[in-house]
Amino acid sequence: MSTLGALQLGVTTIIFMLAGSAAKAWTLAPSLPRLALVLVLYSLGNLIMLRLIREFGMGVALSLSGIVQLVAVNIVAFTFFGERVGTLQGAGIVLAVVAVVLITLGPYFESP
Repeated sequence: MSTLGALQLGVTTIIFMLAGSAAKAWTLAPSLPRLALVLVLYSLGNLIMLRLIREFGMGVALSLSGIVQLVAVNIVAFTFFGERVGTLQGAGIVLAVVAVVLITLGPYFESP
């Protein structure tokens, strides 16, 4: 993964975390400005994802983004919104992290 690609993945993760937090805030107290913020943030995140798809391919880009967002959004949900997951769900998150490692490092271990 290139440095630019990793940076873009980080930026989209932050944007999608903000979008998820804004969506949670909207569900707690719906308002048109909050809904507009949610839509703008998700749209911006998806526009950056298009660049990642071009660079890494659809499967790798969406897999990496999905897993990184899964972990990041869960951290926000646990820390700021007091949400919890069960043992089986926690195991799924851990397996998702392992999946990211395999996807990211896999090409370096494959034979040419």
